Amino acid sequence: MPVKHATASVYLFARFGSGWRLGVIEHPRLGGVLVPGGHVEAYETPAEAAVRELREETGLTARFLAAPGGAALPDGYPHPQVPPPWWTVEIAVAADNHHPEPHLHIDHHYLAVADHPDRPVGPAEHPLHWITAEQLPAQRTPLDVRVLGAALFDRIEGLAAGRP
Repeated sequence: MPVKHATASVYLFARFGSGWRLGVIEHPRLGGVLVPGGHVEAYETPAEAAVRELREETGLTARFLAAPGGAALPDGYPHPQVPPPWWTVEIAVAADNHHPEPHLHIDHHYLAVADHPDRPVGPAEHPLHWITAEQLPAQRTPLDVRVLGAALFDRIEGLAAGRP
């Protein structure tokens, strides 16, 4: 059985003029660019990790968009509900600083909008680039980021406005 680690990634969008851009960071260990994200720590939920990783890696805060189809718990349920991700996927990865051999990341994908991409709230750990839909296919990034990013570019206008 392979070791599995929970991770969280954020597809971060911002409007620049009349167009949308996707925020990607330069990843120091893997090379190329990725959406912000990282490992879920023992003291946090995947949603909390997404918020923390976004702030640490980009210096920004954002408005996280609620995942579609989430069922609300009934009135009187005694425990808080954790915000669900848009998608959860298994990604095979090489050895890293969290595990010395190949393993799986159970990655929780969140969608967020930076309403003020020009106003960081702190320092960024990695250089952040805002790319257009047209620039996405040429990026040195994994196929899953290009596929999901392209699909989200087609829908982000409505999603950011609260339309499914």
